Amino acid sequence: MIQVGEKIPAVEVTVASAEGHKKINAVDLFAGKKVVLFALPGAFTPTCSAAHLPGYVVQADALKSKGVDMIACLSVNDAFVMQAWGEGQNAENLTMIADGGGALTKALGLVLETGDFGGTRSQRYAMVLEDGVVKLLNVEAPNSFEVSKAEVVLNAL
Repeated sequence: MIQVGEKIPAVEVTVASAEGHKKINAVDLFAGKKVVLFALPGAFTPTCSAAHLPGYVVQADALKSKGVDMIACLSVNDAFVMQAWGEGQNAENLTMIADGGGALTKALGLVLETGDFGGTRSQRYAMVLEDGVVKLLNVEAPNSFEVSKAEVVLNAL
């Protein structure tokens, strides 16, 4: 698993937005920025839709007031799903990242195997990156939602 002090892996992801879908290397996406990156098991799933993503939507201004340049939500879903979910959740101030094949999730060592639920997914976590270097990493215990909440990350900044 990636650790504090390590650089984000050079893996391609897709940024999904109303303007379209853009493939970009994660190193380039996060270069020169202070980023809060949070990941979750799946778009449109209960905890992710009711609490995790909405918490970052609500706290976006507070996070940006602490010097955060980008708030990014990552899931092992395709770009069309991430775009639709972001639009449905009023996440226009967030960067929705589709890790469709799980390449970044695997490179980070944060895979969650869910079997028939959805197969290979991401563990639930939040991290703070500065110029692509991990400064904070909060990985949830299985079936937990405590340390990756927007409020927890905000308090750590």
